[in-house]
Amino acid sequence: MCRIGAIKSKVAFHPSLALHLMLPQQEGHDNSGFAMVMQDLEGVFANYKDKPLLSMACTQKGAALVEHFMETNNFTPVYEWIPRGVRQPGLDIKAMPYYIFRAYDYPEYYRTATPEAKAELLLDTRLALRVLLENEDQGYVYSFWPDVLTLKEIGDPRDIAVYFKLWDNTGELMAKNIVVQCRQNTNYEIVRYAAHPFFLQGYTLCANGENTFYTKNKEYQKPLHRGYIGFESDSQNFLYTLHYVLNVLKWPIKYYKHVITPLPFDEIAKRPDHRELTAIRQSLGHLEINGPNTIIAMLPDGRMVTCCDSKKLRPVVVGSDGTMIAISSEVCGLNQIMPGRNQEQDIYPNEREVVVITPDLEVERWKQ
Repeated sequence: MCRIGAIKSKVAFHPSLALHLMLPQQEGHDNSGFAMVMQDLEGVFANYKDKPLLSMACTQKGAALVEHFMETNNFTPVYEWIPRGVRQPGLDIKAMPYYIFRAYDYPEYYRTATPEAKAELLLDTRLALRVLLENEDQGYVYSFWPDVLTLKEIGDPRDIAVYFKLWDNTGELMAKNIVVQCRQNTNYEIVRYAAHPFFLQGYTLCANGENTFYTKNKEYQKPLHRGYIGFESDSQNFLYTLHYVLNVLKWPIKYYKHVITPLPFDEIAKRPDHRELTAIRQSLGHLEINGPNTIIAMLPDGRMVTCCDSKKLRPVVVGSDGTMIAISSEVCGLNQIMPGRNQEQDIYPNEREVVVITPDLEVERWKQ
């Protein structure tokens, strides 16, 4: 079983806070990995929010391949942060030789392009870099997007934090939004791409649980969009459906829940929006999910979202102290990072709702 978490704050915070959110839940994960996606960055990347930020782990040859590709395609590096790993004996971590986080200027002919055109360029560039590194087994590219940083690693989360100095709040890595998980994808072959959270064009998602409709989802999703690749984890289906519903179909977030856990036909028939919901069931039935799971997602506009399967078979809780809101698989995580909050105001989402946290830290509850 996985454990997942997220923090959204009015004030930028260090990743160590996310570690303190997750580690009390240690019995719910197997110490096989740590991954996080940071959005709305401060610290060393505060002045580069409009620049696409490349997050990668690679060999020396992989770094050279990427540098050549980016130069050939007219991307100009403007700032780089490379963590220097603490290589002390006994750490449980399968470290790559290099971790590179590099902000770029867009190619000159794209600097006045529309946001949609830039989004397509960044996706195509990340996909090309992934193929480039995969073909020679030289590394991994996790995200290439403005104001977003992604780190994924295999090993014990505590040791990974030691290696990257994530326990030390130096002020270098800071953000107002973080989504995190402390487990590798141990249901399948362990590869770094399979570690949650997953990312695509500004959409971030992690999940706790299983999707027994994985094969049905995967075969339907493959031809829908060139960005729906890999499928190293059944939870990637959740991200691709989120992207498809919000980015491709341009539907409101409340319909995402109707796609992944549709209402029974007899209930749909009694609703005023029965035509829309029937059409969803008939046209997107292959995107329905099944099995015990909870989802936490972060959207390009800064909203955070959480929802559960149709039977509420995985836990999740939302808590706030007025300055930040956190989502956690277990309440012990919230108790660790915000012990003074009013616990009576904690929200335990049920099987028929979507909880949305706005950029202003307002909580919206959409009933299915």
